[in-house]
Amino acid sequence: MTQTPDPDLHPQFYDGIAGKRLLAWVIDVTLVLLFCVLILPFTAFTGLFFFPFLTLVVGFAYRVATLTGGSATWGMRLMAMELRDHRDRPFDFMTALLHTIGYSLSMTVTIIQVVSAVLICTTARRQSLTDMALGTVPVNRRLSR
Repeated sequence: MTQTPDPDLHPQFYDGIAGKRLLAWVIDVTLVLLFCVLILPFTAFTGLFFFPFLTLVVGFAYRVATLTGGSATWGMRLMAMELRDHRDRPFDFMTALLHTIGYSLSMTVTIIQVVSAVLICTTARRQSLTDMALGTVPVNRRLSR
């Protein structure tokens, strides 16, 4: 049983979330790439040879750390949204880790990413496939407190 806001009774929690998720994703990807470029000199530029792996590791750490620290990545925070668990509470470390694993899987398998994008645009709670599996929801932060 979920305790997250009902989209029929409280649609304001989910207004604009699909677009916000896209913009937050663009911001987060940009930040991760910037972090990786900043890390390159500390690898004596050998990081160029394994840059995709570097971005994967940095992106994974970034998502887990920011989701654990505030239930939202920096991109999500800029978009005034956050993720909540099925009890309508902020993410703890384990939920952040599981959500990041699900996100990483969806980014590596095209069909899962397509299904997630369709679900975000069509479900009442704007949930991705990972969100549905974990029972998590994205909500407008200004209204969730």
